[in-house]
Amino acid sequence: MARYQPLRSVTVEDIQALQGISAAAAAQLHRKLTEIVAKYGADATNTWRHISQYLLTPDLPFAFHQMMYYGCYFDYGPDPPAWLPDPEAAKLTNIGKLLERRGKELLRSSYKNPISSFSDFQEFTVSNLEMYWKIVFEEMNISFSVSPECILRETPLHPGGQWLPGARLNPAKNCLRLNAKRSLSDIVVITRDEGDDEAPVTKLTLEELRSAVWRVAYCIDTLGLEKGSAIAIDMPMDVNSVVIYLAIVIAGYVVVSIADSFAPTEIATRLMISKAKAIFTQDFISRGGKKLPLYSKVIDAQSPMAIVIPNRSSTLSIELRDGDISWQDFLERVDKSNREVEYIGVELPVEASTNILFSSGTTGEPKAIPWTATTPLRAAADGWSLNIGKDDVVAWPTNLGWMMGPWLIYSTLLNGATMALYNGSPLGAGFAKFVQDAKVTMLGVVPSIVRAWKSTNCTAGYDWSSICHFASTGEASGVDESLWLMGRAQYKPIIEICGGTEIGGGFIAGSLLQPQSLSAFSTAAMGCSLFILGEDGSPRPFDSPGIGELALGPLLFGASSTLLNADHYGVYYTGMPVWNGKVLRRHGDVFERTSRGYYRAHGRADDTMNLGGVKVSSVEIEKVCNAVDESILETAAVGVPPPGGGPDKLVIAVVFKDSKGSKDNLNSLKVSLNSALQKKLNPLFKVSHIVVLHSLPRTATNKVMRRVLRQQFSQVGSKL
Repeated sequence: MARYQPLRSVTVEDIQALQGISAAAAAQLHRKLTEIVAKYGADATNTWRHISQYLLTPDLPFAFHQMMYYGCYFDYGPDPPAWLPDPEAAKLTNIGKLLERRGKELLRSSYKNPISSFSDFQEFTVSNLEMYWKIVFEEMNISFSVSPECILRETPLHPGGQWLPGARLNPAKNCLRLNAKRSLSDIVVITRDEGDDEAPVTKLTLEELRSAVWRVAYCIDTLGLEKGSAIAIDMPMDVNSVVIYLAIVIAGYVVVSIADSFAPTEIATRLMISKAKAIFTQDFISRGGKKLPLYSKVIDAQSPMAIVIPNRSSTLSIELRDGDISWQDFLERVDKSNREVEYIGVELPVEASTNILFSSGTTGEPKAIPWTATTPLRAAADGWSLNIGKDDVVAWPTNLGWMMGPWLIYSTLLNGATMALYNGSPLGAGFAKFVQDAKVTMLGVVPSIVRAWKSTNCTAGYDWSSICHFASTGEASGVDESLWLMGRAQYKPIIEICGGTEIGGGFIAGSLLQPQSLSAFSTAAMGCSLFILGEDGSPRPFDSPGIGELALGPLLFGASSTLLNADHYGVYYTGMPVWNGKVLRRHGDVFERTSRGYYRAHGRADDTMNLGGVKVSSVEIEKVCNAVDESILETAAVGVPPPGGGPDKLVIAVVFKDSKGSKDNLNSLKVSLNSALQKKLNPLFKVSHIVVLHSLPRTATNKVMRRVLRQQFSQVGSKL
């Protein structure tokens, strides 16, 4: 803030000094600025509202946007709001419409309007779980083949409660259902391939999606697998993978989610843990003009039977392993006369698994997290509270290997919206043009993508005015990147979300019914209660500012109750405090509640870090690093937040066998570490710094104290 000045002190010369603004333009901007400050200057938030709506445009240099934002809030203090809700627009949101209809019934005399009563409504969703979830299921037109005995049954044997006991449904079948809000001609998917950026977008109707899913479901049944068997998907997120995902679930099998960026060892680990009986994959992936092999990685992982889809062509250009099936042959396994017949779908008990996803733990092996038949409803309910509905087009660059892939499917299809899928890299102008041409209304991002857009300015010249709001998750976002992103769409809000694979959605978020501060959260998620633990391990007073490990109220609809390869109770409940007779659920993130009531994330409390939106354990990284060079005795991997905010940087502490040797070749060692990590774990991982130590700090039981290293490295972050 030191290099900025209050708006009343900004001169024409200050504006003209910014690169890209002419003298005439500077004079005009200053004239408009002076008028706004004269009228609203005493009210910083109202001043910013008018500057962001009537003065700033995407084509103006970002330095001018910064000058206006920081100048407007020069004396404001922490958490200045970058966006303020409009009372009339708030009434048109999903939650706003519900409150306008039923606010007095639900909140009684305390109800005023959607904005003023939002916090009361969030508290209502926690204290009246049964009523809230019944309302949401009605809002989303969820159909049960067997109705639940009740919404929630609390029992000592299940700290998270039993949800929808006795019910049966199929979430994929619900995605394809017709209802009062959805017809066969509705557009459900908009897509485009990278390289076809000048071609019109391709649109898929609900009728076409249903037909494709039914055909693949019938073909899967010909594979001879027992119902409930695990079937993996290792593909980019495109129309084919979405069809395959829905077909596996509707036919009563279990999807195993594997990211297409994984190395063969990581693929093999996930196939082994899930006991997958088959895998859908692709011969190659096209990214940034490159042809990246995928099927060969699946073979190296010694996968079970593979069904192989050709990359953007009708025939495969590679030879298949014995027993594997080409996509064309797979689709011919069912008679033509049967392909158009509706696939009835397997009605699943609510506790049945529909998807196995993976999240890194601190043991080095990824936790295998089953999503049940209820988890998709939780994901879709998150989408509903984010205001996803009919006429929305939602784009979110992701993959079925991460929870946001299935989340995108369910949050769009179960809310009557359209998903927009760009089959290519989201980092260039092609994706920016797709957002424009598909008329995306909600754009989901991870901050690393935003930084890439900002550094290359690849979004310049594209019209993003159809965007109503952004959503950001996966890693901590920086203030300037968030400000830049809002400026691309006339300062539409960014809704920050933090959640977990094991929850099926978010536990903390922003809201379109509350003022939003950059890189901050404004509310607990609907139906979720948050607790920040003090140093004594017990919950801090709810309204008091402070920082500590975040715990969750245990009654979370859709959250996991089992793990395939770990003790669920031990991971999430052992050692946690009891509040109002209920043991709290561990999440593992450190959060701060600020003096103005916002929340900010401060990384992981355990030894799992978040690199570019990918959670990974320190142990996984250290195993690779320890084997890179014979001179290394041991390493410790920690994620360190940069001084200016943003996602963690990977810092490797190295102890050499000979304390006098190898220090002169740290640059060479860094190259070797990056090469090994990218080859064996993930091509997105990158070592930011190497710090040489004589020894690693350890506990009395010889455990490495990575938290101490993280704290030390954070304190000297700028010197690193």
